[in-house]
Amino acid sequence: MNLVSQRSAAVPLTRACQVLGLNRSSVYERLRPRDCAPTQRCKTPQPRALSGEERQQVLDVLHSAPYRDQPPIQVYQQLLEQDVYLCSVSTMHRILRNMGESGERRPQRPAQHHAVPRLVAHGPNQVWTWDISKLATAVRGVYLSLYVVLDLYSRYVVAWMVSRKENSALAQQLLDEALVRYAIPKGQLTLHQDRGSPMITHNFLDLMAEMGVTASHSRPRVSNDNPFSEAQFKTQKSQPDYPHKFQSSDHARRWCADYFDWYNRSHHHSGLAGFTPEQVFTGAYVTVAADKQAALDAAYTAHPQRFVRGRPRVQMPPEVVTINPVTPEQLADGISPEVNFPTLTAARRKSELLISQK
Repeated sequence: MNLVSQRSAAVPLTRACQVLGLNRSSVYERLRPRDCAPTQRCKTPQPRALSGEERQQVLDVLHSAPYRDQPPIQVYQQLLEQDVYLCSVSTMHRILRNMGESGERRPQRPAQHHAVPRLVAHGPNQVWTWDISKLATAVRGVYLSLYVVLDLYSRYVVAWMVSRKENSALAQQLLDEALVRYAIPKGQLTLHQDRGSPMITHNFLDLMAEMGVTASHSRPRVSNDNPFSEAQFKTQKSQPDYPHKFQSSDHARRWCADYFDWYNRSHHHSGLAGFTPEQVFTGAYVTVAADKQAALDAAYTAHPQRFVRGRPRVQMPPEVVTINPVTPEQLADGISPEVNFPTLTAARRKSELLISQK
């Protein structure tokens, strides 16, 4: 600091600070006489500022019935049309901010809190999950609707349908026929789906309630809440012979019939330890597993040195299949372990319908 103060008058302070590696603002502070008070921002009211009465007048207008739910820009423009000028838009914002009233002033829909669907299946026909996918046709902009109902535990496709339309009446028909075909008793099945229009209509949910089926729904815009149906559609549309564009609805039905026959009976599902959905759905995987184990035992007996980890064992499909299981950490945080519960009650259905009509 002494070098800076003793420098030649021909050497600028900025250059001296650069050479010595000093901060110029710090040098100014160090060189300031100690008897001088630090600089302070002038607190003298601006002559152009609104008076207290004028500020209160602006606030009264912003709180009045015609303008209390309008943003300042709308208030400003409407007042100008009435030959009234109170202050600028930024001043209105400043007054509201000082009163702690900044932010959106228009009525907003309150934040929605939807239950997390938690589903557990210990066997077939306990939880079904279904969805609708679009199939492109050769006509630009024209799509077919593919309805697919999947058994969660076995991934077995219990029902499917190709239609030119997507509505709740077709969904009711498909699910009603599937429930009768598999003789599902009341109170046994939970049906999981997303929140598409066919899945949340009164007629569809009333039919499910009449059949004793618990309706479970994904959260809005959360595709991970229905992962098994989404994965099935990915498997379907990734097949080498998938047409990508169907010539007609009959063409789509013929292809889907062949595909679902292969998927249920011949597709060795990675999520089922290599067993087919039909084997797990019917319980035949137990016999198939014994045959597989016999083949492995024979191979091990013939060449044990090839199995460096010891005698191989056939991996069995999972005994429990879940969607959004409750983790131990969530249990410790007080998250309810309840599973397979309805996620859309009649009261909520009515409120959502009223909101959608506004």
